[in-house]
Amino acid sequence: MKTIAAAIRLLPACLLLCIATAHAQDKPNIVLVFMDNFGWGEPGFNGGGIIRGAATPRLDKLSSEGLRLTNFNVEVQCTPSRSALMTGRYAIRSGNATVPLGEGVYGLVQWEVTMAEMLSRAGYATAMYGKWHLGRTQGRFPTDQGFDEWYGIPNSTDESVYSSLEGFSESGVPETFVMAGVKGEAPKKVRPYRLDYRPLIDRDLTNRAIDFMKRQAAANKPFFVYLPYTATHFPTLPHPDFAGKSGNGSWADLLMQIDSYTGELLDTIDGLGIAENTIFVFTADNGPEALDFGGTNLTVETAVHGSPGPWRGTLFTGFEGALRVPFAIRWPGKIAPGRASDEIVHAMDLFPTFANIAGGEVPQDRIVDGIDMTDFFLGKRKESGREGFIVYMGKEVFAVKWRNWKLHFKEQNSAFDKLTIYTMPRVYDLLRDPQERDNVLFPNTWVPKAALPQLEEHLVSLKKHPPIPTGTPDPYSPPK
Repeated sequence: MKTIAAAIRLLPACLLLCIATAHAQDKPNIVLVFMDNFGWGEPGFNGGGIIRGAATPRLDKLSSEGLRLTNFNVEVQCTPSRSALMTGRYAIRSGNATVPLGEGVYGLVQWEVTMAEMLSRAGYATAMYGKWHLGRTQGRFPTDQGFDEWYGIPNSTDESVYSSLEGFSESGVPETFVMAGVKGEAPKKVRPYRLDYRPLIDRDLTNRAIDFMKRQAAANKPFFVYLPYTATHFPTLPHPDFAGKSGNGSWADLLMQIDSYTGELLDTIDGLGIAENTIFVFTADNGPEALDFGGTNLTVETAVHGSPGPWRGTLFTGFEGALRVPFAIRWPGKIAPGRASDEIVHAMDLFPTFANIAGGEVPQDRIVDGIDMTDFFLGKRKESGREGFIVYMGKEVFAVKWRNWKLHFKEQNSAFDKLTIYTMPRVYDLLRDPQERDNVLFPNTWVPKAALPQLEEHLVSLKKHPPIPTGTPDPYSPPK
């Protein structure tokens, strides 16, 4: 009788536990792989792979198991792209429209709500492994912005070269360190980020991501893993396990490495039995490298030009090659396999999309530029709902994209080229002219009339809600 009575007393607690467990399982895990300077034309699923020196069977399989987007867009520099991804807002709004070059304060103010903060408030365990580039001072690290744990670098991988360059040791510029931290504590310096560790870091990032997924799966807790790899940013130095493996040079070796690490992540998810409750995204921060090589003691092999596929341009330009990056999303049982779409989607759209799927909240006290893509991803509608967006290069509006058309007000062929400003916008038909070379403003003067209202609306919003000035200290409050 005592046993039965004890069981009855325990029943409500058991029911509550079951309800809580079921609720946790209702929220899908999210794994977001974010490559660095990885062009549209690199993976096999976009026509790259073997023509770039190495097949990408795992990436190709990933794209076949879900939805592949051929018109997924980002901002054209590292920091702006990561800001837009994390906040769902144009980077001009957060004060992160340009890559920081100085040593002052930059990054996201605490007032901004990141994807990690939104998911954390929705009950997710959150982790980031890799390149942040959204702040490197007190209060600006990933663990200050919603991530439970972080291991990686605060800035960019080109800084791994510094210690090998003549004059750096006497410059007074602080050396970059690999850092690690947990929420509520200041991150600690782990080791200098030098050329000896540059080939090894992505292996460690992958290992930590796998370990985190295993821990959260064992705890039956929904998780968000943000994995901004350092590949394929200069210098191109693959892990020793892959160096020479392709027979086609370091770039192809690195492509094999990226494919293999992605496969490991997917195998872990499948092996844990959580594939049907895990959204897996593979994409990148901007178009490929465009290096003006010289002046270092590194070989030219470490400075490879990436591939934008059929598009023109590289990072730091307003062309499609800077904007369009590879994108594949898998969610078995929810996203039908074998789908492909050329509908316009922007990195900003992932914030409200994940918020909807995860039961998170999109801030209502500010402009969020992202569009909820849930129904589009799930195949409930064929259109993405996005007809275009504003193309920034730094703080300047370079172009407006609308459907299959582009209006260019300013152009530069690369980050190192001269800037050209036009008195009349150049108009490109992207379907007929993916290289954006044939100006067809006449007789298509109707295109600016259709495309420019979104720019006018955007500029009005900037007056109503002024951008946060770059370098603004915390605490920040928007002007009334």
